Amino acid sequence: MRTVRLGAGAGFSGDRIEPAVELAAKGELNYLVFECLAERTIALAQQARRLNPAAGYDPLLEARMRAVLPDCRRQGVRIVTNMGAANPVAAANAVVRTARELGLQGLRVAAVTGDDVLDLALRENPDLLTGPGRVADLGAEQILSANAYLGASAIAEALDLGADVVIAGRVADPSLFLGPLIHEFGWAADDWDLLARGVLVGHLLECAGQLSGGYFADPGVKPVSGLARLGFPFADVSCDGAAVLSKVAGSGGRIDLRTVKEQLLYELTDPSTYLTPDVTADFSAVRLDDAGPDRVALAGARGRPAPDHLKVSVGYLDGFVGEGQIAYAGVQAAERGRLALEIVRERLEMTAVAVSELRTELIGVDAMVPGGAVMDRSPPPEVRARVAGRCATLAAAQAIGAEVEALYTNGPAGGGGVTRSAGAVVAIASTLLPRDRIRAHIALEVA
Repeated sequence: MRTVRLGAGAGFSGDRIEPAVELAAKGELNYLVFECLAERTIALAQQARRLNPAAGYDPLLEARMRAVLPDCRRQGVRIVTNMGAANPVAAANAVVRTARELGLQGLRVAAVTGDDVLDLALRENPDLLTGPGRVADLGAEQILSANAYLGASAIAEALDLGADVVIAGRVADPSLFLGPLIHEFGWAADDWDLLARGVLVGHLLECAGQLSGGYFADPGVKPVSGLARLGFPFADVSCDGAAVLSKVAGSGGRIDLRTVKEQLLYELTDPSTYLTPDVTADFSAVRLDDAGPDRVALAGARGRPAPDHLKVSVGYLDGFVGEGQIAYAGVQAAERGRLALEIVRERLEMTAVAVSELRTELIGVDAMVPGGAVMDRSPPPEVRARVAGRCATLAAAQAIGAEVEALYTNGPAGGGGVTRSAGAVVAIASTLLPRDRIRAHIALEVA
């Protein structure tokens, strides 16, 4: 039975490039998929695009393409990615330029657009899923972006048109992997079980190194060797949706039943009802089998019709955050750190800095567990005091870091290594729009 091999080239925007190069050179892939968008990434990218209309795509796009395109072109590996972020067309142009610089003539690059639904969201003003109110209640001047989660069909269509590289913006993570399978096997848009099996493969691969032991590793409990050169996973998928997960021989990390089970449950609220733009997937009867060293076979996902609405992530400005940190070491480090926090709190009140939320903590003592409820109660030899606050204005946010910096000479003794920052808060809210109101578009360029 013919299989298609999909490799995971990235699990987030800042991921390592070397594992993708290894996959391109040694993975014997058919497709290399880069998943690089988190919830806030497009809103931040939209900010960048407002400053420069040619920007707004993943900052590592050119570096990644320069690293993998020669091997992919030589071995016939096609690339699918959401590194287009807020500007897929500019991203496609950048890939074309990179290909020409590398002497890779004839490379066909497709840009998938249509996920930017800001005008539609403002016009229809749907209810928000997170928090009270409607989209317009966020304030039109504060809204940065509204992007719908497109599905796999546009990816498959771009591949049908002969694209060697497909660059999208906001596409659901598993859909990046499902698209090539629809293209290769001709799966019907209403064959829900096959689509669910493709979504299962995508869900497992989308975070790259997490599947091959990165997020799994816990020294002495769940040991994983070779993390410094962690290999990213790939999947061999057959036309019936069955798949085997593995990685390049000799690469670091591990793929076994435990790493796959952890990733299977990652970000799932209800394994029987995993909503995607392509299918409502049911993972409750998924079977995993040990297929050998660093090989796990999977099957058994089922599907139901896709939702009538698509999720839309709305990015908006939500005030400012100011932060300052300072370190103390030696005898009574924690006591001096706590005194520093008390001083800053009092100073902010004295100078009437308007702070709507204020957080003070000693990193390593009570930053993760308020009240210092840590297992080791011995006095720490060093601490780092952190103050962070949400404010309505940038000036107020900047005042927080300034008060921390003033501790250098105004006590307590021995503070050092101050850092301070202030900036706008980019928040995310979610809503739904009817899928029949949203259309993907494809533009094809040739290097």
